[in-house]
Amino acid sequence: MEAPHFGGFSGLEVAADGQGFIALSDRGYYVRGRFQRDDAGAISGVGMGEILPLIPPRPGAWAAYETDSEGLAVAPDGTTYVSFEGMHRVFRFDDLGQPATALPQARAFRRMIANASLEALAIAPDGTLYTLPERSGNQTRPFPVFRYDGDHWHRAFSLPHNDDFLPVGADFGPDGRFYLLERRFSLIRGFANRVRRFVVTEAGLSEEELLFESQPGRYYDLEGLSVWQDGDGRIRLTMISDDNFNFLQSTEIVEYVVGE
Repeated sequence: MEAPHFGGFSGLEVAADGQGFIALSDRGYYVRGRFQRDDAGAISGVGMGEILPLIPPRPGAWAAYETDSEGLAVAPDGTTYVSFEGMHRVFRFDDLGQPATALPQARAFRRMIANASLEALAIAPDGTLYTLPERSGNQTRPFPVFRYDGDHWHRAFSLPHNDDFLPVGADFGPDGRFYLLERRFSLIRGFANRVRRFVVTEAGLSEEELLFESQPGRYYDLEGLSVWQDGDGRIRLTMISDDNFNFLQSTEIVEYVVGE
């Protein structure tokens, strides 16, 4: 698709029917679309609507440093949440066509690394939001995971560094588990991606499972993850790549069925 602002996709939310979706660009734009699927349920085509801007909470346009929208989470009532790593904030959109409302900013957010902060955002079945940064500030320092209680963000638990992978996308599946999309990059070998699944408890993450890991160079920069259940009861992982607005990269939709 050739259109202004097309590309840079960092967030994805697939509807319960597996057809409708919202894709989020890391430049403050979003697009709604639909997947066409064959008889086996595999994606056979993609249709997209108009690419539209996220509307800031105040009149006027976002400042340039504010438009780095990364994480996307949609509540059952349609309320949409977007995390931004340029200004280290999460915003709520009661309707994507309406102005944003800023959630409170945790003090810890302000100390995060520029262009590497709130990359992943997910909403639990009970409506609780979780977010974590792409980088922790040190290769041995765990990634902090923050939980929003409706009034404030609190550091809920930590995610240890593992094999140089960095968190870039997250979602809660229909099974109530936390799914984490991670990326590793090499100038020589390209991008490697993986998805892990966890049980979330008050104490942290447990029952880790590695669901898929790609060979370096197999895909481009997968950043957006949506986890949903198809009509046969199978959990599907649908991912979208960020082409970084680089002619050497492409926008990809990648989908895996858990257990196959």
